[in-house]
Amino acid sequence: MEAAMRRLPPPAACALAALLLSGCAADYENYPSLARRPAERVTGVAEVAPPTVVPQPPAPPPSADLIARLGQLSDQAQAAHREFASRQARAAQLVAAAGGASVGSENWAQASVALADLESSRSQAMIALADLDELYAAERVAGGDAAAIAATRDRVIGWIGEEDQVLAGLRGRMAS
Repeated sequence: MEAAMRRLPPPAACALAALLLSGCAADYENYPSLARRPAERVTGVAEVAPPTVVPQPPAPPPSADLIARLGQLSDQAQAAHREFASRQARAAQLVAAAGGASVGSENWAQASVALADLESSRSQAMIALADLDELYAAERVAGGDAAAIAATRDRVIGWIGEEDQVLAGLRGRMAS
């Protein structure tokens, strides 16, 4: 057999040796199975560790500068809202007078200018809201308590929401 192995090329000799050796391992009872054993199976349930609660230190109260800035922005938005309210009745009259008027007519032009004045008043409140949004985002990123900013911001958003409803109604009447 040794002489036969010498005559074969190396890959063929390896294949022949593997075939001959596999016949030696035909006794399966003397060798352990490679199947998973019961001890190797994952059973049971591991308890989940309770979440670790790290107490947050209390946020410092808003600084005097922040309170002053919030007051200033709130006053700016409130002044814009009052100006909007003072112009609202006149704009409503002009829009009513322009009802059915053709685009470009005198009544339509006056109503359009009155709506632009209302939008200008609204934009002043929007500037204050943008500044409040900036303060709010900076405070949240810094991990501080933004409750005072949020309260002022919500109040300004409420005023702007009212103004948006008025403008939408007037624009709707202007279009028809």
